[in-house]
Amino acid sequence: CQKYQIPMITPSSTNEGVTKIGDYIFRICFIDPFQGEVLAKFAFNDLKARKVAILKDISQDYSVGLTDSITKNFTAMGGTVLDPVSYSGGDPDFKAILTQVRGQNPDAIFVTGYYTEAAIIARQARELGMKMPLLGGDGWVGDALKNGREALANSYISNHYSADNPDPVVQNFVKAYKAKFNREPDSIAALAYDSVKVLADSITRANSTEGPKLREAIAKLDVAGVTGRLKMNAERNVDKPAVIQEVTFADGEVKFVYKTTINPGS
Repeated sequence: CQKYQIPMITPSSTNEGVTKIGDYIFRICFIDPFQGEVLAKFAFNDLKARKVAILKDISQDYSVGLTDSITKNFTAMGGTVLDPVSYSGGDPDFKAILTQVRGQNPDAIFVTGYYTEAAIIARQARELGMKMPLLGGDGWVGDALKNGREALANSYISNHYSADNPDPVVQNFVKAYKAKFNREPDSIAALAYDSVKVLADSITRANSTEGPKLREAIAKLDVAGVTGRLKMNAERNVDKPAVIQEVTFADGEVKFVYKTTINPGS
């Protein structure tokens, strides 16, 4: 896209290196350094955790970057981060590393990978009697998370929006989405919606679909979105808050319940 001057808008690539590729690359989601800051602050200030463990998927840049950010921010607040315990996506059994973590008695555990492994880790941790909070990023959002079932209790994630936000922009989107798809929209659906809104708004302002003209319009973006006010910064990232949601399981479905909003620099 950068080579051929085709503007690219990513809904959900949170790795900070994506937009650094060039001036035609934009994103609508927050970046992992901010997500790590949000999770670290919630664990330290709201959960009162002082010693935490991290389970890191070494096969995913997303997990590695999120781990680094959590470690930096939690340590800066005066907390202790145990040496991260590594695994690889696709692993079916985590009881050995969970037993190792249990022996260190952390106040909370960050699981920085994706939903499939997060569900297994939650279930096996509870089977081992580990009742401390489990925390993850937006990578926990996915259908396979429901395999964690009741073990997901006392888990929290950082996310891009919450469907129970009373803002009319959010509620109108949720209502329309439910009417069409008969399910509640998750954060990926909201980010995709906002990305298309950004493209439509930018084409209208540019009065063109030519690459350079459209790029200039996206760079000057300032529009209300479902996931927050969408205003592009100089690094082609959107500055906006993140939410913390509590993960629950009921009636065979995973629910994400709004807990708090954390703003950039708060």
